[in-house]
Amino acid sequence: MDALHLVLNAVTVIFIAATMFAAGLRATVPALRGVFTDVPLLLLALIANMVVIPLLGWGIGALFGLSSASFIALILIASSPGGPFGAKPATVQQGDVVAGAAMQVLLASIGSLTFAPTANAIRTAADVGTKVSLDVGALVRTVALLQLVPFAIGLLLRRYAEPTAQSWHPTAAAISNVTFLVVPAGMLLGNWRDVVDLFGSLALLAGFPLAVFAFAVGTLLATGPTTRRTTMGGIASVRNAGPALAAIGLAFADQSAVLGALAAILLSGLAAVLPIATLLSRRRNVPEAAGTR
Repeated sequence: MDALHLVLNAVTVIFIAATMFAAGLRATVPALRGVFTDVPLLLLALIANMVVIPLLGWGIGALFGLSSASFIALILIASSPGGPFGAKPATVQQGDVVAGAAMQVLLASIGSLTFAPTANAIRTAADVGTKVSLDVGALVRTVALLQLVPFAIGLLLRRYAEPTAQSWHPTAAAISNVTFLVVPAGMLLGNWRDVVDLFGSLALLAGFPLAVFAFAVGTLLATGPTTRRTTMGGIASVRNAGPALAAIGLAFADQSAVLGALAAILLSGLAAVLPIATLLSRRRNVPEAAGTR
């Protein structure tokens, strides 16, 4: 099982780096400037991801009457914005990939600082678990190394060597797509016993409403055209497992029940987000198909 976890960790690193590199290859400096100078968009995204969605996680956990381990996992994942998987729904739905990737990196960076205080505040109010204590510097370095650096390299290639960027993008996208399929399967395989133990529990379903409501919140609390708004919804609905996993290892002594609940919540969340992104993609293809007739 240790070997499986090592392989899964390696594939996850490749997925994150390839996804952000591919997004950078499609990005332009003017497009990024348009995102980072849109103050209403930034403020609304921060409110949605740092305040509303963590509270949604608390509310869903209380409504479902989750066990302590599952409640903890839900709070941790709801308090952790900027998941690297968020760039994938943006691609699937044919949304604003550049804005989505930029916002995802920004949220992951800020989330590295806000995760522990947010999770601790909700945990204390809900009276579950123990205090979360994390190495903030390590989280920031991880975000920079795995997400910001590949994105920046892709962006520089697009700016100064556009033919190279165009020729490399299909390969980077293909690697991202293949590893994207492997990571959820590996999570399920690596934690299948703990996931099976959750059968009959609402913990298996908790990630689904969290993702759906987060998608709605992220879309509503956004500015710009529909493609950008739904992209922000996809970014909001995919949370960052990295800080949550670190918290489980440090504050909860690698409790297998919390790990299993976390895997179940993440997988059920993806099960909600991907169909939404696919439906949006099909709807956006309809006008194009009609125009070719």
